[in-house]
Amino acid sequence: MEWIKAKDIETKIRSIVKKLNLDYINQQKIICFRSFGSTSHARARIWSFPKVWQLALNLGPHYVIEVLSKHFDKLSPDDQARVLIHELLHIPKNFSGSLLPHRRRGRRIDGRRVENLFQQLKNNNF
Repeated sequence: MEWIKAKDIETKIRSIVKKLNLDYINQQKIICFRSFGSTSHARARIWSFPKVWQLALNLGPHYVIEVLSKHFDKLSPDDQARVLIHELLHIPKNFSGSLLPHRRRGRRIDGRRVENLFQQLKNNNF
């Protein structure tokens, strides 16, 4: 498997975060990669940076967003934005380095929530 830094994805993430006012997300601490050769069916994944690693390496919270080229790159720009919104929703409001699950105490990361945010994004001239 090959990993290449994806500056184009970082630019899209910055735009999404700004236009959706996700001000709890520190854009400087999100690193994006495009991967090639994965057998996964996912379009994208977000990777956490657990507290024990933060302490061991003397670094604060960071996240990695990986887009799997095989599936992500052939999506329309709108669907790419939806996928990136979905991944950003896994980041907790305290930006701790951990990840939120798809379901938790009445809150869900699902298609309806992603679509609502996507429509807000479109209304802000994404």
